[in-house]
Amino acid sequence: MQGMIKKEDIEKVRATADLYDIVSATVTLKPSGSGTYMGLCPFHDEKSPSFSVRPALGAWHCFGCGLGGDVFDYVKKTENVEFGDAIEILADRYHIELHYDSKRPSNRQGSNRARLIEANEEAQKFYVSQITTKEALAARKLLGGRNFSQEDCAYFGCGYAPRGWDNLVRYLASKGFTHQEMMDAGLARRGPRGVYDYLRGRATWPIRDSAGRTLGFGARRLYEDDNIPAKYLNTPDTPLYRKNQVLYGIDLAKKSIVKKRQVVIVEGYTDVMACHLAGVDTAVATCGTAFGEEHAKIVRRLISDDALGGIQLVGPAQGSRVVFTFDGDAAGQKAALHAFGLDGSFLTQTFVAVAQDGLDPCDLRIQHGDEAVQSLVTNATPLYDFVIDTAVNMFDTQYTTGQMGAVKAVAPVIAQIRDRSLVGLYTRKTARRIGVELDVLTEQVRQARRELNVHGEDAYAPRHHAYEPQNKAKAANPYADPGERKRLQGQDAEQQGYYHIEDAVFICEQQFMGLLIQIPRAIDKTSFAQLSDDNFEVPVFRSLFQAIQAAGGIPSDDVPQGLWMHNLTKAAGPLLESAINELAVMPLPLPQQEQDAPGVGPQFGLAGGQGRGQEANRPAANAAAVQLRPATDDEKQYATELLVRLLDAGYMRKIAATKHQMNRLPDGEEKFALLGQITKFEAARKDLQDQIFNNAV
Repeated sequence: MQGMIKKEDIEKVRATADLYDIVSATVTLKPSGSGTYMGLCPFHDEKSPSFSVRPALGAWHCFGCGLGGDVFDYVKKTENVEFGDAIEILADRYHIELHYDSKRPSNRQGSNRARLIEANEEAQKFYVSQITTKEALAARKLLGGRNFSQEDCAYFGCGYAPRGWDNLVRYLASKGFTHQEMMDAGLARRGPRGVYDYLRGRATWPIRDSAGRTLGFGARRLYEDDNIPAKYLNTPDTPLYRKNQVLYGIDLAKKSIVKKRQVVIVEGYTDVMACHLAGVDTAVATCGTAFGEEHAKIVRRLISDDALGGIQLVGPAQGSRVVFTFDGDAAGQKAALHAFGLDGSFLTQTFVAVAQDGLDPCDLRIQHGDEAVQSLVTNATPLYDFVIDTAVNMFDTQYTTGQMGAVKAVAPVIAQIRDRSLVGLYTRKTARRIGVELDVLTEQVRQARRELNVHGEDAYAPRHHAYEPQNKAKAANPYADPGERKRLQGQDAEQQGYYHIEDAVFICEQQFMGLLIQIPRAIDKTSFAQLSDDNFEVPVFRSLFQAIQAAGGIPSDDVPQGLWMHNLTKAAGPLLESAINELAVMPLPLPQQEQDAPGVGPQFGLAGGQGRGQEANRPAANAAAVQLRPATDDEKQYATELLVRLLDAGYMRKIAATKHQMNRLPDGEEKFALLGQITKFEAARKDLQDQIFNNAV
């Protein structure tokens, strides 16, 4: 087994890794009050954000699929790696040197993910170094002929894979990489003559993830005697590279995509280069495969148009667009039809851009300049219109037979439009264009819709988010509006996913546990010491209280936020992990503190504004790395109030149990002694009531 990473290094990585920074590399996060950020979950397909991130606590949770955890858990799930690999990935990102309790064995099975990334990065350096050699003249001519300067090529990382047998293999071996690591990274293969370079005699482009890590390569054929006839060759599927989950240029386009809420999908590497150089800096390309559902998920998380006034508006009114650029030939039309089936995956309208002369963006830039590329994207046609027009244009509608043929061809296309509000509009518009009665096309569309089993959606239907307040008016101070606090408490109880009950007891215990997890310094340690298992009636909270006790009780003030969450989760075990994550991101009915969300003004519950952009609303620093923040007076008061209620509930249960025991005894000393205990419990309750009164005053 691999040597264990030293604990102090793990905690150093935990304290350094910024959860907001890690998550926002793949998910567009928007402030949602209480130091919480919401986005579309990267682990299941959804249209309304239910993925919640609390950077100050180093915790995340999805109310849709139930997954959650800390920064290590997020990396484990997104990268599909084990805990040790997640630590190494984060350590590499934040330049932290790790130390191990024992040396790593040389015969370990498989290759470490971090090592595969390092191998790809070294391969990229090698390919770039080769582009200036004499042998790479053909590659330079290819790029130069596409109007790309040396500076342009350097910006996009263009390189050259030499024609030799094992040039890259020998280079990587000199850097300490094993043959197995090279093959696992997709950089080499084993043949009868030994291990050889996978890419040879081709121009190369690095394919990176949104964080800028090189996952694989795309390569173009240059020589007629190349044994591989394919014009383009991509890295085979590896633990790093999945062709249906990567987009070339996403590392360069991500910020602009988030800012402009637009993505332009092109068909080739040089098209991406041409678009960016022409000012269309939201362009990306698939890598050797058609644009599919996994690609749609990546795009949707970056351009997420989650709400506008509580209504989901679909269309250009919000300025969000997914634009596909296709060639004007039959293959391009086929690609558009394929994209048509994916349109329901986006919370925006999808458009198609096809140059009048059928040129791709790269050729368009060469022949007509940068403005032509910009105009191509600006004047894109809605995908629905493009596909419908394509179907109708196959027939000569001046004849009756052509009209009926167009009806039969276009009806299944219109039927696949999921948005019910658009089906009728396109049916009427198309019937007029073909020149047939509306009833004729309407019946064909209805029949096709039934046969295809299309489930309609309403683009303008309200979409409620997890923990989304229904009343937008918020009190500046929750203690001035007890009704508002009660509403939020009830909402917390109703929308949680770990225990299906809602009553006053549950609400009190839930609020206390949420406050204890999020702001432990609000809890008075002396009062907390009076609690026992008997003070908790709900099983999940009783078990959680036991876990807190096992973790050492309320943490000391100098414990980092992230470490507190880790220690608690570790003590609680996997059965309680989901409940802890959910409580960590649960909105408390308290004024938002600036320490919780730097740069965002005080809010109540989850009423935070949407903000103008991801960068403008991001936390100023990794708050989970600092010590537990001090509690405000409001938070301490709320904690005292909840503690008193818990203690009072415990006394009431003891009184009830003692009375039940008394009723089963005959008159005598034992019964009299129990009566004395009841008197003591009642006196203790009276003291608690006095405490509530004094706090209220």
